[in-house]
Amino acid sequence: MGASRDPLEAVLIAVPVVVLACGAAAAVMRRLGQTAVVGEILVGILLGPSLLGWLWPAGSRWLLPGEVLPYLGVLGNLGLLVFMFLVGLELDVGLLRGRGRAVVVVSQASVWIPLGLGSLLALAMYGSFAPEGVGRAEFVLFVAVAMSVTAFPVLARILKDQGLYGTPVGALAMACAAVADVVAWCLLALVVAMAHPLGGGGGGGSAWGTVGMGVLAGVFLAGMWWGVRPVLGWGVRRWGSGTGAGAGAGGVVGLCSGVCLAAYATHAMGVHALFGAFVFGAVVPRTAVVEQAAERMREFAVPVLLPLFFVGSGLKTDVGLLGGGAAWWWAGAVLVVAVAGKWGGGTGAALLAGQPVRDAVTLGALMNCRGVTELVVLNVGLGLGVIGAELFTALVLMALVTTAVTGPMVRALREREVKEAVGLRR
Repeated sequence: MGASRDPLEAVLIAVPVVVLACGAAAAVMRRLGQTAVVGEILVGILLGPSLLGWLWPAGSRWLLPGEVLPYLGVLGNLGLLVFMFLVGLELDVGLLRGRGRAVVVVSQASVWIPLGLGSLLALAMYGSFAPEGVGRAEFVLFVAVAMSVTAFPVLARILKDQGLYGTPVGALAMACAAVADVVAWCLLALVVAMAHPLGGGGGGGSAWGTVGMGVLAGVFLAGMWWGVRPVLGWGVRRWGSGTGAGAGAGGVVGLCSGVCLAAYATHAMGVHALFGAFVFGAVVPRTAVVEQAAERMREFAVPVLLPLFFVGSGLKTDVGLLGGGAAWWWAGAVLVVAVAGKWGGGTGAALLAGQPVRDAVTLGALMNCRGVTELVVLNVGLGLGVIGAELFTALVLMALVTTAVTGPMVRALREREVKEAVGLRR
């Protein structure tokens, strides 16, 4: 029955089910003191083979039949492009000014320590988890990058929920996450350049091909920053001063067009399309008109399109693949290394930078948050064939756990600080 259904009919059923389920889960998570993304990731996993496909295979095939998945994937990836544009737009380079040493020390430690530990773990996992034909270098580098990611937008949401957004530790966390994410995305672009020929059936790219893609990515970055950014600033000043529905609609059209063109440019270079959307967001001038248009895009893309990406990730996540005891031990090792690298590395670096102990621990906990950014990275790796479904599942579970513990841990640390302050006043 499911194989003969009209794809449009299947999409019209799947989209509201997925969106409503993710919306309900997000609301429940907020009431529990969690961020919405935890519920959305969890729904994606539960609708996949880990639960629904295991308990009711026929129902899973009816709700999400094979012929509808490419359509949901396209819609979800459009939402993802908008999301990455918004991540780039939220980067505030001004946060880096005046914080010098602490930002450099903490941000770099939060990238390179997880990279180092992740590389060691990946070397040990290579023989068991690397897909056939994948080189050791791209496998190790990808796993290392996956360990070093911080979810910048989720971090901002947690800081706002905890009342820390405008505090010194909150500003430092945002600045460090901004730098860490830029470094991580550049390294991911390198992984894509190294592994891209795998998708075309080759046995790995040449060194010259990798260097060429890296050069093209550098030219793209330079062109966007020194060429496109001034032009966009001039255009916004010239035509972006209007108000009202017409001006807002024009801004949405312009931003959506820019996101797609920038994503197409990096995709054509062999660097992932998400990198182009991210860079476009980083170079767009942050004026009232742009922010109004971006908010309109957010209001539709994040609650409607992005959940389709989570479901796509969930369908690739099968906890049953970790059925063996050894696989669960490896999944536990992934979690331990991830937490030790980000939380431990961030905390230690913050202490070296002269931060108070509690602020240092809080900063480390915040840098350990991975959220949807981690899922983006993991889907890139799975799509390239650099990792397989088993390791993908272990890394998704790591992303879910590290994101879920961030909010409660930060809240507990701050509540204890408040209680101690009250006790001292008494």
